[in-house]
Amino acid sequence: MTFQDIIDQDKPVLVDFFATWCGPCQTQAPILEELKQRVGDTAAILKIDVDKNPAVAARYQVRGVPTLILFKKGEIRWRQSGVVAGAELERLLRENS
Repeated sequence: MTFQDIIDQDKPVLVDFFATWCGPCQTQAPILEELKQRVGDTAAILKIDVDKNPAVAARYQVRGVPTLILFKKGEIRWRQSGVVAGAELERLLRENS
């Protein structure tokens, strides 16, 4: 399954553009793990390492990490750079499911 196939799904897909050397990304990671437990199969959460996938990061103009982008049916519904609280992300996923 390609990146495009994943973001084209009917369910919301939250993409975390991150880098292994990024401190705030390490703060965001456990928040996303916990979120995945809470939302289950109602949404997908995908992590993209910008150093390993520069073309995808460039396509979505990711300039800083972490950058979170919420897709549904291939469309960007929301995006934000920096660490985002789990409760806020859960609300966004539920609003878009």
